[in-house]
Amino acid sequence: MNISNYYWYFSGVLTPRFCDDVIAYANEKKEVMARTGGYGDRKLNKQEVKDLKRKRNSDLVWLNDTWIYKELHPYVHEANRNAGWNFDWERSESCQFTKYKHNQYYDWHCDSWDKPYQRDDVNHPEHGRIRKLSMTCQLTDGSEYKGGELEFDFRNYDPHMRDESKHRIQCKEILPKGSIIVFPSFVWHRVKPVTAGTRYSLVVWHLGKPFR
Repeated sequence: MNISNYYWYFSGVLTPRFCDDVIAYANEKKEVMARTGGYGDRKLNKQEVKDLKRKRNSDLVWLNDTWIYKELHPYVHEANRNAGWNFDWERSESCQFTKYKHNQYYDWHCDSWDKPYQRDDVNHPEHGRIRKLSMTCQLTDGSEYKGGELEFDFRNYDPHMRDESKHRIQCKEILPKGSIIVFPSFVWHRVKPVTAGTRYSLVVWHLGKPFR
């Protein structure tokens, strides 16, 4: 699939009050250790936790609130249209509020899988769907922490397989508080380790039927 824009951004569009409200709301809830797709919801042993943290080390809270979706959905539609993707999508997954504290990170990954979601109930709205569009919202200003850079790699294979920095772009547009980045879920990206402060973000994935 050839696309002309690998991501679309909106600089500082979310108000400071909205960002601070999300942070305060999420911080009242119980956080969990971030996982990758292969681990599911089961209890992990010590070795599995160690292996997981080589790939991803952060804490998160799941949010599923109408007031948050109402604020974010117009930007997904606008980015999908203006970037020229025009992907058909139907619904959003739960919002992932993520805390990246000192030395926390998320190594190279893409958000979509080769196979669509398989649910026990075939009438479940996520059954047979894939992640098509990913959204990252910056809840803290880039001046409030160090490190934690969001980077993209626009090749269609795992960047670990070949280290060529010329294919990588550091997404500086995300740095102002309240900024939004929208990108196709199959694009590889990472969050580099935070070296000082705390980076708060809100991530949402938007689902639709598989590409034809």
